[in-house]
This record gives sequence, structure tokens and C-alpha cells, in this order.
Amino acid sequence: MDGTCSALITGAGIAGLTAASALARRGWRVEVIEAGGEAATTGWGLSLTGPSLRALDALGLADRCLARGYGMSVITNVDLEGAETTIGLPRLIGRDRPAMAGIARPELHRILRAEALRLGVRIHYGLSVSRLLPGNGGAQAELTDSTTRTADLLVGADGIRSTVRDLLGRSAPIRYHGQMVWRALVPRPGWATGIHTFAGSRHQTGVVPISASRAYVFLTENGVRPDVLPDAVLAPRMAELLAPFTGRVAEIRPHVARSGSIVRRPVQTAFVDAPWSDGPSVLIGDAAHAPSPQLASGAALAIEDGVILAEELDRRQDIRKALEAFVDRRRERCELLVETSVTIAALEQAQRHRDAYPLIEACHRRMARPA
Repeated sequence: MDGTCSALITGAGIAGLTAASALARRGWRVEVIEAGGEAATTGWGLSLTGPSLRALDALGLADRCLARGYGMSVITNVDLEGAETTIGLPRLIGRDRPAMAGIARPELHRILRAEALRLGVRIHYGLSVSRLLPGNGGAQAELTDSTTRTADLLVGADGIRSTVRDLLGRSAPIRYHGQMVWRALVPRPGWATGIHTFAGSRHQTGVVPISASRAYVFLTENGVRPDVLPDAVLAPRMAELLAPFTGRVAEIRPHVARSGSIVRRPVQTAFVDAPWSDGPSVLIGDAAHAPSPQLASGAALAIEDGVILAEELDRRQDIRKALEAFVDRRRERCELLVETSVTIAALEQAQRHRDAYPLIEACHRRMARPA
């Protein structure tokens, strides 16, 4: 009513909350709806790579994330013969700050949510879009509580199984890649000052610090169907899968066996080949491009999306043209990362770890370029 642009964002995850803050900082009136509950954030940790920190720094949030997480600058890969390959990551936010950070997913969510609320964003839980309605220039949506919302912009940031994507008629088959990823919360080993990965004869594992006192152990289980196991068997089963590993993995295996915080998720990807925007609506984050976790860059793409979407909308008065410019700017970068993650998943299953390591380093270098 006062001439301020309005946005309705579906999904209060990384992409949605980042976009909400980036738009609100530019004077937009923003409302976020989230189908899950307020405490629905799952997963034990993630990596904020250099591009993540660069985008968060543009919002004034990088130092907050570094303070709540664990800064690091090196990935150490150990192959089947025990040989180490070290990847030094580019420091994108200054030589005096780390190249990346591990952080607990709930901690990152709290930081992003608090910033959005500080900027006046309204967030509603237990609510989603049920259908899109014809609008006069803007976006009009009927929500699952039978109310309607009209906004200048509709952002679908509702994940790999996006409802908004389906309502826009955008196809994105979800591909399963024959791997299940386990994550267990453990005390951080003193030697884990960066990411460590260890190749095994069948599976691969690693350690990612997420604070001064905590880390998570991941294990990528190869050649398995995407089934669901009872919670009671997760700790003993993960410890069993880690049994063939020696050295540092054997040191942390007892902590995994005792861990009460373990999750197991399928390795899946999706990519929308069709345009991500349709009139005043646009898809971002996993709704448009969901990579596998091998490159630890899903969060980077989601955070970049939110910041760059706001930048393009700030540059152009015509929202449709701004959304088209956003998609043009993002598509190649996101597609490259998704497809490279798929290639690395295949190399892991073929036990071709030495071929995967250079790809991982090259992709991090590519992502370090301006988004």
C-alpha cells in the first residue's frame, strides 16, 4: 500500500532465510512460510565454504557464523594406501579469517532466523502453498490454511521436493546415486583442525569439526538401496561399517558407537532444466538445484542464491527481467556443481578416489570466482 515491494517466500531453510534478510535489507516487505515446525531443522552439521562466507559477509553474518562454528582452511584426503592429499582452500573474506567453517545446522539456522526477524521479516510455521492463483502482475497464492497472499514476488525455497516447483509446472526428477550418508555427532578429536576424509575398501568416511568441542563423523555407504533403519540400530550399524578402518578412524569409532545423535540420508540430486522463473515467481536453493554432499557446497549455492536474487532485484525495476537475469547469472555455476557432485559420487563407488580429489579441488577453485 505504501509502494514497498513485497515478497512471499516458501521455505524457512538456508536459501529462504538468506533471501528474506537480503531483500529486507533493501527495503522489501517479506513474509516467509514454512511447512514444518519451528524446531524442524535436522542434520548435525554442514560446511560453509568460502563462497558461503563471502555471501554471508555481504549480510554482516560471516563473523557470527565463525564464532558459533569452527574455522578451517584445509581438506586432508587419505586414500586406500594411506597417502595424504591436502587441498588448501582460498580465503575469500580476508587473509586473517578462515577459508571455511564447519557449523552445526541448528546454529546456522538460529543465526539466519534471528537476522531475518531483526529486519522485520514475518515467519509462519506449519503453512505452505496449496495452489497458485491468477494475479494482476504480481503473485497470488492460496495457502494450506485457506487464506490467500498477494505479493510482488513469490520465491520457492522449499527444498528438493518443492511444492512451488510442482505448482509452476517445472520438472526436476530426484536422482538417487546408490549411496547413503551417515552423520554422527562426536567430541572433536584434537587432530581435527580441518576436514579429514578417509577412503575405505568399500565405503568412505571423514570428520568435520563444527565447534571447538564437537565434530561430526560422516560415512558414505556405497551400493545400498535408500531404505529407512530404526533409530535403535543406527549407532551399532554405523560403528560396524567403520570397523574396517584403522588409524584415526579407529580412534573415533567408539564415540560413534556411543553417540545418541546419528542421522542417515540418501545421496540425491535434482536440477531444473526449464527456466527457474515464471512471471513474478522464482525457484532458488535445492528447489532449483540440489547437489550431492560430496563437494560440501549445497549451502554455498543456497546462500549465494539469496544474496544474488536481492542484488538483481535491486538493479532492475521490472521484477520479471530481474528474475531472468538472476537465473542467467546462476544456471551455469549451479549446474556445473551438481553434475560434478554426481561424477564424484560415481568415482567414489568405483573406488577411484585419486581421480576424485583433483575434481574436488578444481570445483572449489571454480566456486571461489565471483558468483
